[in-house]
Amino acid sequence: MSKYPASFKVYDEAAHTVLGDSPKLELLFENNDYPFAHEAGVFIAESNTLFVTSNQYPHPQTNNTHIQISRITLPSSPHSTETTCTEITADNVPLGNGGVNYKDGVLFCAQGTLTTPGGLAYMPLARDHTSSTHYSAELLITSFHDRPFNSPNDVVIHSDGSIWFTDPIYGSEQGIRPPPQLPNQVYRFDPVTKGIRAVADGFGRPNGICFSPDERTCYITDTDWIHGDGSTDLMRASHIYAFDVAMYSGQPFLINRRLFAMADTGIPDGIKCDLNGNVYSGCGDGVSIWSPGGVLLAKIRVDGGTANFCFGRDGQLFLLNENRLWRAQISPQSKGALLGI
Repeated sequence: MSKYPASFKVYDEAAHTVLGDSPKLELLFENNDYPFAHEAGVFIAESNTLFVTSNQYPHPQTNNTHIQISRITLPSSPHSTETTCTEITADNVPLGNGGVNYKDGVLFCAQGTLTTPGGLAYMPLARDHTSSTHYSAELLITSFHDRPFNSPNDVVIHSDGSIWFTDPIYGSEQGIRPPPQLPNQVYRFDPVTKGIRAVADGFGRPNGICFSPDERTCYITDTDWIHGDGSTDLMRASHIYAFDVAMYSGQPFLINRRLFAMADTGIPDGIKCDLNGNVYSGCGDGVSIWSPGGVLLAKIRVDGGTANFCFGRDGQLFLLNENRLWRAQISPQSKGALLGI
């Protein structure tokens, strides 16, 4: 076995199948003016682009809290690092955070502001979207039966068309949202019937969410270790919980909650699965990879950690590292479950 670069730390022999023979990590883009690469990370295969949301920072003109959405044109080949980043405006996405591929565009979690409710914002993409810097989105839902969401954080789409998302109280703690009117919960929204259900509770701060490839398991991260005021506590959860997805009376329920894994450094934020059921999560020291049985297999280590990330084609991962965007190449067989490519 060849020696892996220092960026790849192996904890279990099964990691070699996931990482392949010659994994590589390389810097694609850097912007030290503001933390452009924080959340979302939505890969659009047709245009080889990536949509990302920044961390909060003061707008240079207004000094108000701002989150910038950017469209990143990725290298045309695995051997190139030529990358461009274009700032865009997106109407009706107040302080965007997590995102996912949806229909012919991107579905963002909009956290909302002190005066504008948050919710789920669908931003369609035209065929020529790479030539545009102005997009329009539609807020699909902003409340749980007229009680406004706290600050929707991350989102995933089920194959039945339903939308599942987390809603922690970070927005209020950070001063960008009014006091909470709902618990820290996870919701399922049916865009056809417009029905909204609370499907999981009992979290300190629910954050990332994804399904296993067969959709029989739902993974949800709890990032209670850090609160919105920046305080941390080693006794609070930095955990990933697994739930079985079971049908009752024609509706899916999350049952058999169990601790799947704990992040040893920072928090497990964004979370994804590959087609083999391995679980990846952005943590305080990069991306950690667990087997479907909860065994830590490996880490892709990045100084400063990774809040979120996404899969590209054939084992490529794009890691969001605040002021930097990284590309990791692992085994081409380690394909992301969201797109299956």
